[in-house]
Amino acid sequence: MAAVISGVFWSTKGSHLQLQGQVLKARTGALAEEDSIAVLDFRLQNPSDVRFVVRLVKVTLEKADGQKVDGALVSKTDMKQLFQFNRFLGSPYNQALSIRDEIPPHGQVDRMVAARFDVPQQQLEASKGIQLWVQDLDGAEFETTYKLK
Repeated sequence: MAAVISGVFWSTKGSHLQLQGQVLKARTGALAEEDSIAVLDFRLQNPSDVRFVVRLVKVTLEKADGQKVDGALVSKTDMKQLFQFNRFLGSPYNQALSIRDEIPPHGQVDRMVAARFDVPQQQLEASKGIQLWVQDLDGAEFETTYKLK
């Protein structure tokens, strides 16, 4: 009986939609005295047999005091201007992740997101970490945290 149950779980393993991945690099800077920006370059892998279609993306900053601040995402169409007018961020290494982007079954993608925070750069740099959260159309979620220090 245990062998049958194990066999059923093993045979449907690929049907369970999930992502794996990590933030590879974070670039930060000041946009104004009280505003800062973070650009996260990350890699996502989809080990399942089902494609992952992005529904929502959120970036959250956890400040040194534990307070969480949601970032305002920079749209895919505004990324070019962001890098053009903020040279301190360097060059864009990857395409921006946006709604409806797909990660194919057993595929891997390198992407980036940029988020503006209503905190000075000093507070951004002293934070506990930046959390990236991505949700699929069917509700599956992925999240990872990048430590700036």
